[in-house]
Amino acid sequence: MNRFHVHLNVADLAGSIRFYTQLFAAEPSVVKHDYAKWMLEDPRVNFAISSTGRAPGIDHLGLQVDSADELAALGPRLDAAGGTVVPEDATICCYARSDKLWTEDPQGTRWESFHTVGEATTYYAADAACATDGAACTPDVREMKPKIDKGAACCAPQSACC
Repeated sequence: MNRFHVHLNVADLAGSIRFYTQLFAAEPSVVKHDYAKWMLEDPRVNFAISSTGRAPGIDHLGLQVDSADELAALGPRLDAAGGTVVPEDATICCYARSDKLWTEDPQGTRWESFHTVGEATTYYAADAACATDGAACTPDVREMKPKIDKGAACCAPQSACC
């Protein structure tokens, strides 16, 4: 089953954690010095906030899936939607290890489709070989180039870059 994902940049992490804890009537499932996340069941959403120096507001939206097969199945849907789809495999982002597909909608809103495979000890792992902006692990799709196809379908997870 897919889970909707919302990631907000916030100026006041502690105040935002208090606000969203009350709004959702639930404590965050992850709290770090620059990040918090709620994995809610009603509504089924992965809601994350961070204070990593980016402008406050919506950083990106997305879909979190439960398996690599579900992520691969999203690839053709993202292609059909018309944006450039950029795979990002074995990435470290938001204290998690994930495989991702990135795109933008016609308004420039970034969309992250991802399958989380484990936890990480850092917010992001900056690596020149990866397609990340280094500031907060979400890529600038306009500046990214799709990975070279190594025999896999265009949007299926490919070899790890990190």
